[in-house]
Amino acid sequence: MLFRKFALPLKYFYMDNTPKQDEFYKKLKVQLSESTIWPSEYLYKFIVISETSKISQIESIFDNTGAVISTKESKNGKYTSVSINVIMKNPDAVISKYIEVSNNVEGVISL
Repeated sequence: MLFRKFALPLKYFYMDNTPKQDEFYKKLKVQLSESTIWPSEYLYKFIVISETSKISQIESIFDNTGAVISTKESKNGKYTSVSINVIMKNPDAVISKYIEVSNNVEGVISL
């Protein structure tokens, strides 16, 4: 099983539906297809304002997937990092979860 071994081309991006996001997903799909044997483990990282409801929304999207989820508050407690390690079937499944998070969690940032 191979793990994601590349840095995404963008340091971070706000998860909103824009042409730039579409281009990001196309590039991500190519990178994932070329660098990983599927199914494979994938690590998602999201940043949200430290509100229980926002963290719960992200966690609920990965319910019943066998995901290992960890959270860490920022130094000043304003933001929370949510890391999700989960086995995904293919690049399309990875991207589908990114889209689901962006459609359901306002203000989320993906790393």
